[in-house]
Amino acid sequence: MRSSLAPGVWFLRSFSRDSWFRGFTLLLTFLVYTCYHMSRKPISIVKSRLHQNCSELIKPINDSHSVNDTSWCNWSPFDKDDYKELLGAVDNAFLVAYAIGMFISGIFGERLPLRYYLSAGMLLSGLFTSLFGLGYFWNIHVLWYFVLIQICNGLVQTTGWPSVVACVGNWFGKGKRGFIMGIWNSHTSVGNILGSLIAGIWVNQDWGLSFIVPGVITAVMGIITFLFLIEYPEDVDCDPPQHHDGSDKDQDNPEDPENSPYSNREGSQETMASCSKEPCAEPVAISFLGALKIPGVIEFSFCLLFAKLVSYTFLYWLPLYIFNVAHFGAKEAGDLSTLFDVGGIIGGIMAGLISDYTNGRATTCCIMLILAAPMMFLYNYIGQNGIVSSIVMLIICGMLVNGPYALITTAVSADLGTHKSLKGNAKALSTVSAIIDGTGSIGAALGPLLAGLISPTGWNNVFYMLISADILACLLLCRLVYKEILAWKASLSKGRGSSLALTHPR
Repeated sequence: MRSSLAPGVWFLRSFSRDSWFRGFTLLLTFLVYTCYHMSRKPISIVKSRLHQNCSELIKPINDSHSVNDTSWCNWSPFDKDDYKELLGAVDNAFLVAYAIGMFISGIFGERLPLRYYLSAGMLLSGLFTSLFGLGYFWNIHVLWYFVLIQICNGLVQTTGWPSVVACVGNWFGKGKRGFIMGIWNSHTSVGNILGSLIAGIWVNQDWGLSFIVPGVITAVMGIITFLFLIEYPEDVDCDPPQHHDGSDKDQDNPEDPENSPYSNREGSQETMASCSKEPCAEPVAISFLGALKIPGVIEFSFCLLFAKLVSYTFLYWLPLYIFNVAHFGAKEAGDLSTLFDVGGIIGGIMAGLISDYTNGRATTCCIMLILAAPMMFLYNYIGQNGIVSSIVMLIICGMLVNGPYALITTAVSADLGTHKSLKGNAKALSTVSAIIDGTGSIGAALGPLLAGLISPTGWNNVFYMLISADILACLLLCRLVYKEILAWKASLSKGRGSSLALTHPR
């Protein structure tokens, strides 16, 4: 019995046990989303194998192609002159399906057990990733097969993000959520690196294995998730986190927090106490429109659209930009482009740490976006003057571009999914994170597409487009930044009033 233990002993045992389960959940969800990104990466590695310069290779003796055939080493249907458009269609099939499916995925994620939903998504993602690679061994040369597989994979991969954000949000309170999720969000870069390394092993031989091996690993991780994922702390008799600290004000009216309809800070504690005495009804899943009404969801969603547009344009076009403008070799350009992801990891951690300390998510994002615009301009003009300047500028641009992106998709989504207006109903986490990331995914699909259309007119115009998108993302947060500033002013005034009362007692 808990009452038979001394309070200090019980606290130490409870703290140790809770910390262990939180650490385990953080690690498991980290590995889960690492697998999702690992399974997305092979297509970018195998592209160079689907269409390459056949004149640099020795033609096999038993090959049936004619002597004058210059595309004998390429994989049909990507062996023609329009291969860039066809490969772009394969990319966009995934990105568009992912963006559309994300809005639906969060609704299902609320109404189904996260463990079942996430496990099924990983198994299906592993299946479709492997089916893409099996096209090599089955000798499939029709475009619709690869496009259809990418559409299906894009849809099932939407099960991942809302589920892992909801699970982490259930376990970690608001106090250090930004810093913890900033570190946790590095799974994106780790998955990209692992996917590149695994795909690179077989890309020049049996490129189908570049997809099959990550697909199998993802499916196995899905089984592990089904066996070990714990959705809620209450499921293992752990204490739930505190989603709203004492300094958290209702930002709809920060100057008068006492009149806020959600100013009752003890509401969730009273609910927990009453539920411990008598059975409580299961919280009702929030509707799509209901999630949109949560303060900040619309602003952060459209902000992420433009922020992700910039980030994904760098992701898909940066190696080619370095190759064409800085005149590095293909391998050197690819290696340098990874520094942008390194900067993104640093930026995500910094954004989370600063926003935790200041309690200003929107302000942190806005300041980083303001700084990112001139840094992208400088990178385009002086970032290619030497290897040192390229390295420094890439890391700085990665920090400022990916920092807000990481913060919005993690800590901000978790904050809004546990907003005070929900009155303790945490069932909105999945839908809110799906709405925000789904809107951002529209930008992820638009960015590379616009860059492809604009790049023939010059790389300067591509950067002007990116800077414009960055400024729009910043402007969308102005209202929320203003409210955070008012909240800080109210907090400072209250602090001065308390200090004066102590200095001059009646």
